[in-house]
Amino acid sequence: MNRNVYTVRQVNSYIRNMFTQDFMLNRIYVKGEVSNCRYHTSGHIYFSLKDESGMIACVMFAGNRSGLSFRLAEGQQVIVLGSVSVYERDGKYQLYAKEIVPDGRGALYEQFEALKKKLSEMGMFAPGYKREIPRYIRTLGVVTAPTGAAVRDIINIASRRSPCVQIVLAPAQVQGDGAAESIVRGIRALEEYGVDVMIVGRGGGSIEDLWAFNEESVARAIFDCRVPVISAVGHETDTTIADYAADLRAPTPSAAAELAVYDRRETKQRIAGYREALTGRMLTGIGEKRAALERMRMLLQYAHPRQKLNEDRQRAMDMETRLRTRMKERLSADRHRMELLAGRLEGVSPLRKLNQGYAYVQTPEGTNVRSIRQAETGGEVEIFVADGKIRAEVKGAGPWTRTET
Repeated sequence: MNRNVYTVRQVNSYIRNMFTQDFMLNRIYVKGEVSNCRYHTSGHIYFSLKDESGMIACVMFAGNRSGLSFRLAEGQQVIVLGSVSVYERDGKYQLYAKEIVPDGRGALYEQFEALKKKLSEMGMFAPGYKREIPRYIRTLGVVTAPTGAAVRDIINIASRRSPCVQIVLAPAQVQGDGAAESIVRGIRALEEYGVDVMIVGRGGGSIEDLWAFNEESVARAIFDCRVPVISAVGHETDTTIADYAADLRAPTPSAAAELAVYDRRETKQRIAGYREALTGRMLTGIGEKRAALERMRMLLQYAHPRQKLNEDRQRAMDMETRLRTRMKERLSADRHRMELLAGRLEGVSPLRKLNQGYAYVQTPEGTNVRSIRQAETGGEVEIFVADGKIRAEVKGAGPWTRTET
């Protein structure tokens, strides 16, 4: 007997393909009560939907969290848009959520989306229309309920951050019939008063409670307001049309007060930092100017006539010193040369020869007698010896004989 045997994986994959091919299961709305809700650290949300007869496992991946405008919690009645498929590893089917809206408020949500789309297409949410919130303000306008926690939080935080800022409250009805008109009147009244910045908001609540801030009249009043507007409606997960129309959105009224009012302590620290930086720049500039002045003083001193005269005087003294040195060197060299010449002259001096026993003979006219032909018999000659001169008469003259030599 032949049998077809399949693995668990094959069976689960086959069932998953069946779910995938079912058009209705690819886009289905399911309503029920939230149970076993768990926010994972990865950003995914795991929960179950149940009613009186059953339960289905659900998951919303982190990438689809933009389809959730509130925080999911146990016991909430919701409508989930998603697809049903099989998780092959566990062999279980579950609903993969893409959008989640509170049950019973679907119509309001659709109105919210329709108005949001309309105003966005008109350009009311364009970043180019957003105005800068002034860093330092004198007056802060607040449009909210006069007895709610929101106004107390704003006053407490604004007063702590900067007691000098004047807070002007425009009491407004923030929910129920006539709330939108009351909010619009408050915005226009503060605009006419001339506040520097305006906070429009209230504490958290259900979508019905916050609906006044989803009215087109409120959005237009915020958009047309000449004063920068910070919206502070509900808690961090609540988003209204007013948030998109405002120049800046704050997650809570307390955060709005921190964004609107500067902290004087931070301002003092910033001023101290500026003072320190300015002092450093000034000291550096003074030091540079002093150095430049010293250079100019030295240049002026160098170019002063007195300096030139001193330099010329010093140059003359140096030249005189060099001249004297050269003269001494020249005299010393000449003296040495004269001593050498004197030595040489002494070596050939007639007196030295005379001291050695030689004599010098000359005629009375002073002619040196070097030959017998110059001595005539009977003539006179002068004979110079070491200690004097002898005058003699020539008796005769003849050549040398061998016996005489």
